[in-house]
Amino acid sequence: MDFDFLSGMFVQLLKGLPLTLNLGILALLGGFSLALTLNLMRATRIGNALASGYVFVFRGTPLLIQIFMIYYGLAGFGFIRQSFLWPFLREPYWCGLLALILNDAAYTSEILRGGLRAVPKGVVEAGRVSGMTRFAILRRITLPIAIRQALPAYSNEVISILKSTALVSTITLMEVTGIARAAVSETWRAVEIFLCAAAIYLALSLLVTRLSAWVERRLSPWQFGVTP
Repeated sequence: MDFDFLSGMFVQLLKGLPLTLNLGILALLGGFSLALTLNLMRATRIGNALASGYVFVFRGTPLLIQIFMIYYGLAGFGFIRQSFLWPFLREPYWCGLLALILNDAAYTSEILRGGLRAVPKGVVEAGRVSGMTRFAILRRITLPIAIRQALPAYSNEVISILKSTALVSTITLMEVTGIARAAVSETWRAVEIFLCAAAIYLALSLLVTRLSAWVERRLSPWQFGVTP
């Protein structure tokens, strides 16, 4: 194995890391916000039906198909091409980011829903008795407990989204996988190149795992014997 080639390729692939992180972080932020909105919609019958339908569609179809539908499919509608959204939707970056956000929101919504169901009803009632508003209960009681309960599952979703950014290379975005594919087409040394790419994704996954474990210890110090 040519270690000089591996080291040079590793450095070259790292040039795509900022775009990978950019897509991953923005997708997680947008997905979390939309997921929270979906869970708030479930308070009404119609909202619950809409949220359930959204989750069913985006969890039941492959992310790659969603990327293609947004990037290639939306261009087929004349009213979209003539709207103010077209300068964004004709760009692969915004199409890829939108697909990642919509997909992440569906999975995060279910993770948050499980966390919200784990919130003891007694603490919510205590908040109401103490005179707290619904928003104050949500901000100070419900969300902190729900996020703490959902953190282990959500860390897996973070890793999944970071790996899913590789799919945007199919619409010409040159993140880590996009650079790797271009290098393979030039050198035909697929094993070494994709080995370097895999090492980068493994490092990101390890970092998220460690960070998630640290946050979990900070949020639940009594379970780990850690002083907050």
